[in-house]
Amino acid sequence: MWKGIVEWLEVRIGLKDFLREQFTEYRVPPDINIFYTLGIVAFFAYIIQAVTGFFLLLYYIPHSEHAFQSVQHIMTEVPYGWLIRLMHVVGSNLMVAVVFLHLISVFIMNSYKKPRELTWVVGGLLLLTTLTFCLSGYLLPWSQLSFWATTIVTNLPTAFPYLGDWLAYLLKGSEQVSGTTLNRFFALHVAFLPPILVTLFGLHLFLVRRIGISRPPFSKNYPPPSSWTQYRHEEYPEGIPFYPSFFIKEMYMVVLYMVIMFFVITFMPTLFLPEEASIPADPYTTPLHIKPEWYFLAPYQMLKLIPNKFLGISIQLVLLFIFLFWPFFDTSDERDIRKRPLLLTVFFLTIGVWIILTIWGKYS
Repeated sequence: MWKGIVEWLEVRIGLKDFLREQFTEYRVPPDINIFYTLGIVAFFAYIIQAVTGFFLLLYYIPHSEHAFQSVQHIMTEVPYGWLIRLMHVVGSNLMVAVVFLHLISVFIMNSYKKPRELTWVVGGLLLLTTLTFCLSGYLLPWSQLSFWATTIVTNLPTAFPYLGDWLAYLLKGSEQVSGTTLNRFFALHVAFLPPILVTLFGLHLFLVRRIGISRPPFSKNYPPPSSWTQYRHEEYPEGIPFYPSFFIKEMYMVVLYMVIMFFVITFMPTLFLPEEASIPADPYTTPLHIKPEWYFLAPYQMLKLIPNKFLGISIQLVLLFIFLFWPFFDTSDERDIRKRPLLLTVFFLTIGVWIILTIWGKYS
């Protein structure tokens, strides 16, 4: 039967030729390193989130009076519901970490340079979409932690005159976080963001394959800097085949991702579920210590250090703009970051400040 299906597809779309062209005959740089696998790991992480999210939707009730109880029902009564939810919770945090690492590795290898500026921009938008996914999904358990953390975040736009109050009301659907807010975040999480993510990922993959994978700049055979004056697909006749050589490396990293996920689920199941996440939301009782997830701690701490909220948010928006469009600011042809001490210093300072603010925000 399977052979008949393959032959049927072969006659109509040339399946074998397509697989040969895209996998066995497609060449990648011979000195490609393990960091190039992070893109497929991030994609696999998205798949896990989609699959586990689908099963959670079978029992989750997006209503302020039933949301918390439905999550507890999943954790305590639904067969293997606890496993599916922990995979979704732990996976969301690991997914953000993988996307962060992927962007950092791209920056270190200067793979965002011409003609790959759009690839970087789309990757940056994928990161923002991922963070929006996490933010919208954070409220859905309707716990004390999610309720008050969302209250803090949805009040941030009020720092801006004129449009600030309107934006905050648009997010919440009322003056305070309420059942209407829950419905809006649920719709954002399960209906609005998925097609955006799929579109951005498809565009990102198209750009990577259309231009070609960039060669690591630390290679001994790396060509001298040159300017791109017209389109060309970067090919590597001397490279290794994508399948099976590089594909196996990607699968090793995917397995490592799963090992880390199940290690956390087995030995640290409450790492991303603190005590406040197990208490139903109470709009009349404000917890003493409510903080966002680790990936929002640095900007959160920065806002705490800057007394003027408008100035603090404005600075972060400027930094976000620079991050998204960095390839258009960095016009140097040199891709080896070791030969650019100023850029290398700025990179380490940025990472250092981010880590310090994250730790500070965690324990302050």
